[in-house]
Amino acid sequence: MGIRERWIDVLHRAATGTRRTRTLLTPIGVLVFCAFTALFVFAALGVDELLRLPRLLPEGARIFVSIPVMMVGVAITAWSAVHFLKVKGTPVPFNPPPKVVDTGPYRYARNPMLTGVFIFLFGVGFAVNSVSLVFLFAPLFVLVNLWELKEIEEPELEKRLGGEYIEYREHTPMFLPGFKPRSRTDA
Repeated sequence: MGIRERWIDVLHRAATGTRRTRTLLTPIGVLVFCAFTALFVFAALGVDELLRLPRLLPEGARIFVSIPVMMVGVAITAWSAVHFLKVKGTPVPFNPPPKVVDTGPYRYARNPMLTGVFIFLFGVGFAVNSVSLVFLFAPLFVLVNLWELKEIEEPELEKRLGGEYIEYREHTPMFLPGFKPRSRTDA
């Protein structure tokens, strides 16, 4: 069994384990995700400084750009989290909802919470005036999360929720409404 399969198995065992275990793992999962996200921000700021990159926006403009972008990201993330909490789950893969959530923003995208985080991260890039965060590290963050979702979380969801999740995945785009995945028969 490879590392990927072991990680899927660990995630599955935690997600189907006792309520106490899931509750204990939830804050750890939140802290790890926040630290991972912050790592991208600090790395971008370091690269900007090291390479003496120019500022992204004029000083007076960054607030007018960053605040609305960050607010949209927070609103989408919060709206998504509420729908997970309604079915007694959390955004943390160790303590997920017991069934497919297809209400609210989940009617339009499988991962609207992450979409909100991505938007927020771009807003942070504008707030701190970081060229490398907006054009390098935030897109890299999106790609890393995309890989993790495809390789770890979605196989675990398929294993745990079966056909219900497979059908939902086939009809709902990953991040952006209107960008439906192509089926294998469309190719």
